[in-house]
Amino acid sequence: MDVKTFFFYLFSLVMLFAAFRVITARNPVHAVLYLMLAFSQASGVWLLLQAEFLAIVLVLVYLGAVMVLFLFVVMMLDIHIDSVRQGFWRHFPLALVIGAVISLEMAAVLFGGFRVNEARPMPDTVAQVAGQVAQASNTKELGVLMFTQYLYPVEIAAVILLIAMVAAIALTLRERRKDNKAIDASLAVRVRSRDRVQLVKLAPTQAPVPVEAAPAAPAEEAKK
Repeated sequence: MDVKTFFFYLFSLVMLFAAFRVITARNPVHAVLYLMLAFSQASGVWLLLQAEFLAIVLVLVYLGAVMVLFLFVVMMLDIHIDSVRQGFWRHFPLALVIGAVISLEMAAVLFGGFRVNEARPMPDTVAQVAGQVAQASNTKELGVLMFTQYLYPVEIAAVILLIAMVAAIALTLRERRKDNKAIDASLAVRVRSRDRVQLVKLAPTQAPVPVEAAPAAPAEEAKK
C-alpha cells in the first residue's frame, strides 16, 4: 500500500464516520461540526484525485461560509431537543423506506459507473492526449477557460453579485427604518467625556414608608 492509497482510505473512513455522526448526534451543534469534518475529508479526497479547484472551493465556500452560517443559526436558535424527538418512532418506518430507496438508487448508479469493460488497445494519438491531460493542471485549464471563452458570463455574474451585496447593505442601513440604530460618526468623534454620563436628580414618586419601632425586649432577656 502506497502513501496515496493510505490517505485515501484514511480520508474515506473519517468522512464515513463523520457522515454517520451527523445523523446520529443528539446535539445540533455537534451535528454541524461533524458535517464540517465530513466536508474537510471530502476535500482531501478530491485533492488525491487531482481536483484541486473543487477541493479549494469546498473549503472556502462550504467550510468558510455556508457551514459557519449554519453553525451560528443553530447556536442562536432556541431548539428544544425533547420536542424535536417527539414522534420519532411514528415516522421511523416511512423514513426507513425512503432511505432504502435512495440507497438502492445510489447503488445502481455507482455499480453501473464502475463496471470495467474488456481492455482494448489504446491508439497512440489517444494515449498522447491522455498523457497531456494527466500532466496538465485542471485549475490552470479551468482558469484559462473561464477568463477566455467564458469571460463575459463571469464578469456579468460578478457584477450581479456586487449589485446584490450593495443592495443588501443599503436595505440594512437605511435611516428611515424605525428599528435601525444608526450612529453618526461625526457626533461620536466630537463627543466629550462630561457628556457621556449625566446625573439627574428626580423627585420621589412615592412617600417613604415609616419604619415601625420594634417592641422593647423584656428585662430578663436584656440581662441575658
